[in-house]
Amino acid sequence: MATSEISKRSVVDISFMGLRSSIGVIFIVAGMSKLSNPGFGGFLSSLGMPAEMQVPIALAELIPGILLIIGVLSRLSASLLSIIMLGAIFLVKEAQSLTGDGGYRIDLILLAACLVIIAGGPGRVSLSHIVKKLPRCLH
Repeated sequence: MATSEISKRSVVDISFMGLRSSIGVIFIVAGMSKLSNPGFGGFLSSLGMPAEMQVPIALAELIPGILLIIGVLSRLSASLLSIIMLGAIFLVKEAQSLTGDGGYRIDLILLAACLVIIAGGPGRVSLSHIVKKLPRCLH
């Protein structure tokens, strides 16, 4: 029975690490593409936002993505990414259609994954668990 419990814990910890890593990589790639794409500023202007928001939006995806992968401030990072996903669903895609062109299904999946990270934390395979200097609520 003890072996079964250890095995279940390990699977859960590895699952959280996999979830954090995959979401982190997705947002790092998205943030890098927004930083290097000069057309993104024009896209923001067409939405009624200032083009100067290109860098803050890109960094708001890039930095939390990195933090998710290493497992530091995972809940705060996932919270920020959840806000970005809500903006993508309601501001950019206007929540018109779940599927098809302009569908927000992928954004909804990313939002759900971020909410799981907020609820579950980083897991034990993370830098914050190893260091243990941060308050648990910030893990």
